[in-house]
Amino acid sequence: VHLVESGGGLVQPGGSLRLSCAASGLTFSSYYMNWYRQAPGKERELVAAITRGGDSTSYADSVKGRFTISRDNAKNTAYLQMNSLKPEDTAVYYCNAVRVVVNYWGQGTQVTVSS
Repeated sequence: VHLVESGGGLVQPGGSLRLSCAASGLTFSSYYMNWYRQAPGKERELVAAITRGGDSTSYADSVKGRFTISRDNAKNTAYLQMNSLKPEDTAVYYCNAVRVVVNYWGQGTQVTVSS
């Protein structure tokens, strides 16, 4: 199983980025998908989650209204659209696939918000 994140980078405050998580080696549509992030010196935190069919999503309070999680089961890919980025959004972002007790993680992609 492989989860590969992409789309990270350096962006100015107020800017946008779209992260992608390409999955292979698993039945993608059977997994709940999550995006986590971890800033230096902080614990990893759940940012956004989406159900298997994409019909329900949830967000951390800190990103609600700015971030949107989505998925395309035909492309085995999950996305995180991040708008109105703030310096405090700077972190390594990880995608996570979950089914019952099975957990898979990507390697992470760095997002840096700075002027």
